[in-house]
Amino acid sequence: MLIIRPIQAGDFEALYQIAEESGHGFTSLPVNADLLRHKIARAEASFVKTVDAPFDEGYLMVLEDTDTREVVGTCAIEAAVGMEDAFYHYRLGTEVYHSEQIDVRNEVETLTLCHDYTGAAEMCTLFLREAYRKGNNGRMLSRSRFLFLAQHAKRFGETVIAEMRGVSDADGHSPFYGWLQKHFLGIDFIQADYLSGLGKKAFMAEMMPRNPVYVCLLPEEAQKVIGEVHTNTRPALSLLQAEGFRCRGYVDIFDGGPTVECRLSDIRGVRESRLLTVDIGDMVEADTQFIISNTQLANYRATSAALAVDDKSENIIISPELAAGLLLAKGDQIRILAM
Repeated sequence: MLIIRPIQAGDFEALYQIAEESGHGFTSLPVNADLLRHKIARAEASFVKTVDAPFDEGYLMVLEDTDTREVVGTCAIEAAVGMEDAFYHYRLGTEVYHSEQIDVRNEVETLTLCHDYTGAAEMCTLFLREAYRKGNNGRMLSRSRFLFLAQHAKRFGETVIAEMRGVSDADGHSPFYGWLQKHFLGIDFIQADYLSGLGKKAFMAEMMPRNPVYVCLLPEEAQKVIGEVHTNTRPALSLLQAEGFRCRGYVDIFDGGPTVECRLSDIRGVRESRLLTVDIGDMVEADTQFIISNTQLANYRATSAALAVDDKSENIIISPELAAGLLLAKGDQIRILAM
């Protein structure tokens, strides 16, 4: 059985290996032992913290194969970004130049550095090891977060965002970043991305252009990738778009990848999830797959299974094995979402 659960200190080696496998551009898991240990400790604290309003909590989870006890994936939700460290984006805008005298009108796209997403929740750190990229494993790992958001909505910002990885080559070089490196930052994309992942962002405020950037003045190769996603990221973007996420004109300051957003209460998976009360026994055969989670926090568990759900009933029978995997007893509630 594949079970999603909160990360634990004992998962450090697996998390470090995933950080190595994830490659360039996966900012949220830099290959740095101290930082990864800090992420685990922060997640452990977040899952047991009493919260009146979201602040700087981070809920990092792992996907475990219970047959092998191997951690095979990760997913996470940040409660409210930018509350302690600056959270930068470029906002795409338009400046209009018009002269009646010469009868000319031009519209020019601009990029303006901003902190507009401060306080938003963020879906991040989604990674599935290659051997498990089959069936509905990736969909379950990603969409399971909507169950967590629905159950614990008060712990998160009202807007939920996801930063999509922008275009870069096999060596991790970004066409968008090239002009920024040449004229402003002076360090390569991989180093800048790594420092950002470490939370060392002072260089951004010190070296990034302070005035709006005219897109038409950028190199053509940089212009072409603004708002475009990395080939490997297209399936994740399509999934989020189906949930109601849209790009509102914000892109990453390093690779130009789009950031998509949706109000938490408007996310399809949040709206369509429902609570059922469990009984334990022989499950009825069914063809429809559901993502299933318990309603706990520190002992959160999620998985997928075929369920015979009666739309008119608030109860469901699940097997002893499924109940054990989700830490459920008779009379407990589960939250479900059709796969």
